[in-house]
Amino acid sequence: MQSGHVTTPFGRRSMTLALVKNQLATAECSPNKTADKWKIFRDVCEAKDIFDLQDRSLAVLHALLSFYPGSTLSNEGSGLVVFPSNAQLSIRAHGIAGTTLRRHLSALVNAGLIERRDSPNGKRYAHRGRGGEIEAAFGFSLAPLLARTAELAAYAQRVAAERLRFKRTREALTLCRRDIRKLISAAMEEGADGDWATMENIFLGLVASLPRSPRHEQIQAVLDKMEKLREEIVNRLEIQLNVGNIDANDIHNGCHIQNSDPDSTHELEPRFGKELDEITARKPQRSAEPLRTFPLALVLKACPQLANYTPTGQIPHWRDLMAAAVVVRSMLGVSPSAYQAACQVMGAENAAIAMACILERAEHINSAGGYLRDLTKKAARGEFGLGPMVMAALKANTADERLRA
Repeated sequence: MQSGHVTTPFGRRSMTLALVKNQLATAECSPNKTADKWKIFRDVCEAKDIFDLQDRSLAVLHALLSFYPGSTLSNEGSGLVVFPSNAQLSIRAHGIAGTTLRRHLSALVNAGLIERRDSPNGKRYAHRGRGGEIEAAFGFSLAPLLARTAELAAYAQRVAAERLRFKRTREALTLCRRDIRKLISAAMEEGADGDWATMENIFLGLVASLPRSPRHEQIQAVLDKMEKLREEIVNRLEIQLNVGNIDANDIHNGCHIQNSDPDSTHELEPRFGKELDEITARKPQRSAEPLRTFPLALVLKACPQLANYTPTGQIPHWRDLMAAAVVVRSMLGVSPSAYQAACQVMGAENAAIAMACILERAEHINSAGGYLRDLTKKAARGEFGLGPMVMAALKANTADERLRA
């Protein structure tokens, strides 16, 4: 290796103090030092963002390394200088254009990964002795790679650790988003007390605050807020569980367990807004309709369109009906707060039946959300029952079947 002095570039290329510093640092490398060139290359690939290198720059560096014989860089003689022509480099760099090649060679020099060893006329060549050994070579020196082996390995480890931390944080955010989304949906579907619409708006705001390509600190900030939101949701559900507002099996299984008694008189007390509180204060509350007032088969015959909003096209259980109703709620533009209020006043099953009936008459209803809120207010005053609504849908569909027949 030609060391112990500073060389300047040929032609109009300028010399900088940074290049002087890099050459002096390279000259201090131990003469007995060796390293695997492809291990060094992998470290550079890992740390490319630190050096602000593009993929094309890495392709050029790979091509330069391919001209070095053997796989081990050795700090002996002039062996660390490679001298391919631009045409040869372009071929091994996957056909890169000449101007692009020169730009990326400059990027590698500025990053301190290679050095120019320019000849008096700027050409790249080597002087060989009588035995064929290289006595002097002019081209690109790979000595900086050998001198910075430990530094490049440390950079690569740091970047890999940061990438892993970024991946783990993204995974944690994905899990937290899934938890919040499903907990809020379950609370709404099963009529749990709480301002779940506000919770959902907070959640959607946090999701929207993430840029398309977020940095780690941005993801971490949103994750911290979402974890607090998830904790608040779980605490509210746990409080209701402890006081007996929600059956323990519902929370444990994550799904709604149906009341097996069709004549049950279980009531859900409406506590979802000032307006309903005023209504119940002015007028004695009638008993809410019992859960599963109508057989499931009757509801499906009256409202056959609901099955189109399930993954299988079938509704074998009440929980499938309620899940389809949530999809229909979103499709018809009914707000989560309106559906939550209906679940609290009518019961989760009856609210789902109401959504199925609204779906059947969707083309005749200007605002499905406003219509559902009106039905909820009437149900809170004891002035609404699902019977006429279901029977009207059944009659209409039966008439349509007769016409088709």
